Amino acid sequence: MQNSEVFILAIESSCDDTAAAVLHNDKVLSNVVANQLIHNQYGGVVPELASRAHQQNIVPVIDAALRKANVQKEQLTAIAFTQGPGLMGSLLVGSSFSKSLALALNIPLIAVNHMHAHILAHFIDEEGYDKPEFPFLALTISGGHTQIVKVNSFFDMEIIGETTDDAVGEAFDKSAKILGLPYPGGPLIDKYAKEGNPKAFTFTKPKVPGLDFSFSGLKTAILYFIQKNKLENPNFIDDNLNDICASIQHTIIEILMDKLKLAVKETGIKQIAIGGGVSANSGIRTTLKESEAKYGWKTFIPKFEYTTDNAAMIGIVGYQKYLSSRFETSAVVSKARIQF
Repeated sequence: MQNSEVFILAIESSCDDTAAAVLHNDKVLSNVVANQLIHNQYGGVVPELASRAHQQNIVPVIDAALRKANVQKEQLTAIAFTQGPGLMGSLLVGSSFSKSLALALNIPLIAVNHMHAHILAHFIDEEGYDKPEFPFLALTISGGHTQIVKVNSFFDMEIIGETTDDAVGEAFDKSAKILGLPYPGGPLIDKYAKEGNPKAFTFTKPKVPGLDFSFSGLKTAILYFIQKNKLENPNFIDDNLNDICASIQHTIIEILMDKLKLAVKETGIKQIAIGGGVSANSGIRTTLKESEAKYGWKTFIPKFEYTTDNAAMIGIVGYQKYLSSRFETSAVVSKARIQF
């Protein structure tokens, strides 16, 4: 289906951010996100509180997205929403609203896999940002996922490596919690790491065969390391916070890069794109950019606002699905776990 005037309203509600975006073809006209600060006091996302907050936020967020884009709802061509994976209660708020609005406007409904969206966010038409060519390798790193994906086309993707236990985002956040840092701790480790020595402390990297990852052992090693040193010096964390954070981050980046280098060797593909919330990490972004000269790769790093959960990435998948008429009926169901 070809239409030069395609306006997609995209809705993302997979976890604790309520987001809406309006795209004109592959260009983003607006991208609005409402964060839920209530979870900070609990040290993590509380699913019931998240779904309630989505119910409060979804109408104002969509209204703000339409206003910012200067698009009337009658101009919309289709509505795209996150089908999964994510928190079931949160997903239901977004899908229910999307179904109702699509029905009321009599326009197509498009279901989007959240993880596909993190990868395909690279195809948003953004000045100063190149788009990868197929095939390419995608490293999707977030609080719930760590994957290396071989991307052959918009709708042909194959996971060739993934975590066997915890995701890299959880490794950052749990390490921060061990250090007594508030939630979400990953960005704070990144912040303090900039002032520290990445080789001050050594953590053993897990030995996992093939392209798969494991982070549970690293978290345990960090816990024992902190406990041991606090026995000898109760002020160990305060005295060495920057160096500890830099060393943790350096180890995690090395784990990711080791697997990426192996993936390039096995596939022969030297185009690397990153996506997901942890791709906002400055250390990872810098290391990946340096790999262009070091290994002869071509790397693609998304605009910062397209790394964490947002609706623009849902919209770009919605646009590609619209072009090939991949629509859903109102019988489509949200899925906390969804086939990749």
